[in-house]
Amino acid sequence: MSNQIIPAIIAFVFVSVLSPLFISILRKRKLLQPIRKELPPDHQLKKGTPLMFGLILLVGIIVSLLFSPTPFMYFLSATYILFGFIGFLDDFWKASRQDPLGVSGKTKLILQFLFTGALLYYTIDELGVDPIIRIHKNLSFDLPMVFYIIIITLFVVGSANAINFTDGMDGLLGVVAIPTYFFFFVISDRTEVQLFCLIMIGCLLGFLIYNIYPAKAFMGDTGSLAIGGSLSFLAVIEKVEIVIPVLFFIYFAEKLSVILQVASFKLTSRRIFRFTPIHYHFSLKYGWSENKIVTVFGFISWICAFISLAYWKFFLHP
Repeated sequence: MSNQIIPAIIAFVFVSVLSPLFISILRKRKLLQPIRKELPPDHQLKKGTPLMFGLILLVGIIVSLLFSPTPFMYFLSATYILFGFIGFLDDFWKASRQDPLGVSGKTKLILQFLFTGALLYYTIDELGVDPIIRIHKNLSFDLPMVFYIIIITLFVVGSANAINFTDGMDGLLGVVAIPTYFFFFVISDRTEVQLFCLIMIGCLLGFLIYNIYPAKAFMGDTGSLAIGGSLSFLAVIEKVEIVIPVLFFIYFAEKLSVILQVASFKLTSRRIFRFTPIHYHFSLKYGWSENKIVTVFGFISWICAFISLAYWKFFLHP
């Protein structure tokens, strides 16, 4: 355990110490956040905040590989980096052109499907992940390989984007993601997964020093898509798909709110929520502050993690 905590502390210290310098570089390079006009008035004030701060989380990847340069850790790192690369393209477009729309959604989806397909092939061919969905320690469904690949690909891309939607308020994704990484740290019997998750928690804690309200810099898709990709693949590797609706509850609620809002407006010309993703609804409808929303969402994420842990302990763990 101590051998895993030390790298996490190192990652935390490096992120904490290097962040002010990195934020200064982003500001000097004018890599700043453009704000969509339709966002609430208090968010308009955030225009000009440094973007792509999620790059600092790559410290975690470097520390992970230094302490555990194994093929499995390279896979976890590649998952994080590939999804982060898609986010980086989007953020760089937004910041350099001051275009809040960024890279087209179609382009991002194509890249996500390509990267997911390649990574999934590796998990099946090299890591030996079987096309099985576990419901209970004594009950599982062995799916046809093609069917399994289609389902998991859709799950990974959908989940990564849902997690990306959660990055909409200062500190929100960092606070919500920590319990999710903690869940995977507890349940995994792979030392690389345990180490990777602890290091990511350390990085996020260091990151939150500068990202909690009022944020000195924004994670951007560079960080949120990377986190989304890594958490989604951890679910596949650890064979805990059955608990994902609970474990990823906050992320799915964010994405589902957008889907329902669009469907409702197209069908009835009426909106269900004041604004989506749903964290904005609590701000505009109930007047919740960003800190309150982040605290409540983080608390719910911890509850979801512990419920998922209980199910895993009693119904999945051999």
